[in-house]
Amino acid sequence: MKNPIRIGAVAAAALLLTTGLAQAADITLKASHQFPGGKGDVRDEMVQMIAREVAKANVGVDIKVYPGASLVKASEQWNAMIKGQIDITSFPLDYASGQHPQFGATLMPGLVKNHDHAKRINNSPFMQDIKKVINDAGVIVLADAWLAGAFGSKKNCILEPDDAKGLKVRSAGATFAEMWAGAGASIISIPSNEVYNALQTGVADATDTSSGSFVSFRLYEQITCLTAPGDNALWFMYEPVLMSKRSFDKLNDAQKKAIMDASKKAEEFFAAESKKLDDELVAAFKKANVKIVTMTEEQANKWREVANKSSYRTFADKVPGGKELIVKALQVR
Repeated sequence: MKNPIRIGAVAAAALLLTTGLAQAADITLKASHQFPGGKGDVRDEMVQMIAREVAKANVGVDIKVYPGASLVKASEQWNAMIKGQIDITSFPLDYASGQHPQFGATLMPGLVKNHDHAKRINNSPFMQDIKKVINDAGVIVLADAWLAGAFGSKKNCILEPDDAKGLKVRSAGATFAEMWAGAGASIISIPSNEVYNALQTGVADATDTSSGSFVSFRLYEQITCLTAPGDNALWFMYEPVLMSKRSFDKLNDAQKKAIMDASKKAEEFFAAESKKLDDELVAAFKKANVKIVTMTEEQANKWREVANKSSYRTFADKVPGGKELIVKALQVR
């Protein structure tokens, strides 16, 4: 005859274990972004890393990641977070510049010069002002991330402003769009996950976007000439990991610490990988037999002259505190 005491003890232990497992993930957070999942996109990997690290901390939080705009459309991530439909996102901040025009400064032609400069920008009065706008909107920054970007064209190489005349250019944001228009291009406004089809169908002739997006969206299949970042990058974009402050405030101290610790690790990972994205960009486009060029300092300065008369001037005139933001950014050496 089986020992009833032993059976009861085993059953009780099993019940306790089951209860513990249920309590181990009693809060589920939804993390959404537009970038491809499972294909090596570093922005997706940042979010996946945060989810893994928080799970390992065993503090009762499960982060479910929805990549590829599978839960929320690319341009709607910010509003979805504000409304509480999602909790976390990896987000090109300029996409929310319609609601907060100050965010346009985080995709401003020539404002950030290289990866080392971007790191210094993170700790500057300029970014303190940007993060105040983010916080006031009910959002917190979990991890900083800056990506360099490039120009790509189906028609001709783009090195100087004259090369853009007559082209239909998909621009990542309003400030770059102003510069392109100032150089004589017409503007196509679509998110980065729709650029491939726009180039394929002739809706767009050229695009600017991040090094990571050029590769992860396989744009080497559509363009014939790439202007890589090189030593004189004009294109840098702030794409942080963000979290709804309302969602964050619901967590206990251990859960908050786990998320912040995981986010710090993800930020350090990204900082190490961001320059590699430029190298991977060049390697991928070389493999696809796409012509690759880089700007000289003189050519980059010609674009800055166009931006100074268009993007910078409009931003300073129309955005509350816009002139001060540009001045503060330019003061970071």
